[in-house]
Amino acid sequence: MKKTLLTLFIVASLFTNVRANEGMWIPMLLQNNEKEMQEMGMNITAEDIYSINNSSMKDAVVLFDGGCTGEIVSEKGLLLTNHHCGFDWIQYHSTVERDYLTNGFWAMSQEEELPCPGISAVMLKSMVDVTEKILEGVTRETTNDERAEIVKNNMKKLKEAAEAESDYQVVIRSFYNGNKYYMIYNEVFKDVRLVGAPPSNIGKFGGDTDNWVWPRHTGDFSVFRIYVSPDGKAADYSEDNVPYKPNYHFPISLKGANEGDFTFVFGYPARTNEYLPAIAVHQEANVIYPVSVNLRGKILDIYNKHQEKDPKVRIQYASKHAHLGNGWKKWMGVIEGINNFKGIQKKKDFDKNFTEWAYKSRQRGAYLNLISDFGNVYAEYEPYRLATTYLSETALQIEILTFAAEFSALAQVTKETPQEEIDKLIADAKEATKVFFKDYYQPIDEEVAAMVLQEYIDNQPKDFRPELLNTIVEKYPSVQSYVDELFTKTMFTSEENVNDFLDEFKASKAKKLAKDPALMAYNNVMDFYMENVRPKSIELNNQIADMQRVFMRGQMEYHAEQNPDKMMYPDANFTLRVTYGRIGGFSPKDAVTYKHFTTLDGIMQKENPNIYDYVVTDRLRELYESKDYGRYADKDGSMHVAFIAGNHTTGGNSGSPILNADGHLLGLNFDRTWEGTMSDLIYDPSICKNISVDIRYVLFIIDKYAGAGHLVNEMTIVE
Repeated sequence: MKKTLLTLFIVASLFTNVRANEGMWIPMLLQNNEKEMQEMGMNITAEDIYSINNSSMKDAVVLFDGGCTGEIVSEKGLLLTNHHCGFDWIQYHSTVERDYLTNGFWAMSQEEELPCPGISAVMLKSMVDVTEKILEGVTRETTNDERAEIVKNNMKKLKEAAEAESDYQVVIRSFYNGNKYYMIYNEVFKDVRLVGAPPSNIGKFGGDTDNWVWPRHTGDFSVFRIYVSPDGKAADYSEDNVPYKPNYHFPISLKGANEGDFTFVFGYPARTNEYLPAIAVHQEANVIYPVSVNLRGKILDIYNKHQEKDPKVRIQYASKHAHLGNGWKKWMGVIEGINNFKGIQKKKDFDKNFTEWAYKSRQRGAYLNLISDFGNVYAEYEPYRLATTYLSETALQIEILTFAAEFSALAQVTKETPQEEIDKLIADAKEATKVFFKDYYQPIDEEVAAMVLQEYIDNQPKDFRPELLNTIVEKYPSVQSYVDELFTKTMFTSEENVNDFLDEFKASKAKKLAKDPALMAYNNVMDFYMENVRPKSIELNNQIADMQRVFMRGQMEYHAEQNPDKMMYPDANFTLRVTYGRIGGFSPKDAVTYKHFTTLDGIMQKENPNIYDYVVTDRLRELYESKDYGRYADKDGSMHVAFIAGNHTTGGNSGSPILNADGHLLGLNFDRTWEGTMSDLIYDPSICKNISVDIRYVLFIIDKYAGAGHLVNEMTIVE
């Protein structure tokens, strides 16, 4: 008798206990963790955190702008997230004359709050386990291709039926590498406005130097507000919209974060891969990440040189620098952490034990050769991954190439193309042009282009390079000579030239556009990728995904036998999760011990007026010298800035509320410790710590520093 794969699951093994500090738990299943959380000190219930029938904490947490988390803190839809999460929108509204990045921004009334077109805040309404329906028709005899088609069709049918019966957004997500599925109902808010942000010397204090490390002194927060239509429904921006009245908002604690206290983080972690074989972790940490670190570091050096010379360029490239720098610094930490932690060897030990376990039963035949098969496929995959990495970290970092790509469709129009379609393409191109040149500085782009193209040529074999690179080697005296020619001949370095061309565009000019050297270069690089790299990459990646699904299923069975009292949590996948632990310092290396909090004293100790990232504003110094902290001071009289705890977090958790035993807001999660960035691949509770800005420092900056106490008055404060 055929059975679905669901019968292979030992469901009980998924929802028993695990050690504290590790795991990203699905909120709807949190009752399975409730006992342990309460034993650790939690004073509330799982129902208080996640409930379908009653208001609960889930109703105050949103996926912010597609990549961060935000939390609602007032009855008027006031929302807190990180400064770096709101950074793009702070920059969007900034100019040299109105420099919100440098000076901060505070709306003193709702009329002054700034629209952010395209932003969204997504709130989970409910989750439903649909595994049986998605895997209906899948058996042990089903091939991987057949399985993929069955799952695709079942998912499409189920999603369409759910959408027909609901006003909410419906998504279906895979968990445990395709061994389990949940259908998620979301409310999507599209009118989110900027309310306040501290100056970057507070919100980004320490910059890239302090990024990913402890101790931190960063006031990493910004303030937004959700608006809805007058009838209370999510709606696009309109002047008629009103502040959102949530079902729940977080009370804010002024009691502080104390050593040993229970905490939990509620948010949207992005991606983790805790269950990979050793060969996969090795490839990430010792092959792919070093390439990205090297290339991004060189690009950032170029950015820094030009940004230091010109305030306008500093603003223009602030967001680009932040995005590049974040990954660069993180990946360095991952490499160091995994190698210092001997993580790959520990993975090898597990792989060996897993294989030995598989040999003990005929029923485990599917797992016998998995580890050796992984080794073969990853070895074949490596050059294609490198080719993709070099493409994305070199050619696609040349701004005029990616800008030219916006014109690809326009370059393909013909006399038969309807004029209405052409007009739409022209309008889109004009908007792209406006956005591009607002934050473009040609000297940076030229210098980056010369550097990355040389790196691409030097580090990829001839048969893994686009024709463009081989042409440069064969026909140009140097890479620089090609770059000089490219930037001289392309129209894409001049906003005036681009707009003039668009104003006069007609179908007969499409061929001329297609011959622009920047667009030709982009197409040459991408054609090579699409024809020579992507197909094989997809093939190998699909093989790995199929193997990983089987490996995950095997790990679930193995785990149930070896650790019957522990829980297996699913990898993060940008769905709402809860993680919990305790506040506390740590000792990352011999003779080094960190306490769990930092204070304003540390900001003054780091102050350096000659380094932008360590400039202290006059107002903050004035408040420090007078010790004018108001009710936001700690009981020891100092102004606490940040703290660390043992909550398992990752990207996407930026901006997440970190809550105390009573579910009151203690702060905003914004980072991890340098030593613990490996936690996306391997978790070690002794060094994997999350960093949060103390909510008291947030309120101090809003109230005492900015004079925006009306925002604090909206909040529910617990003293």
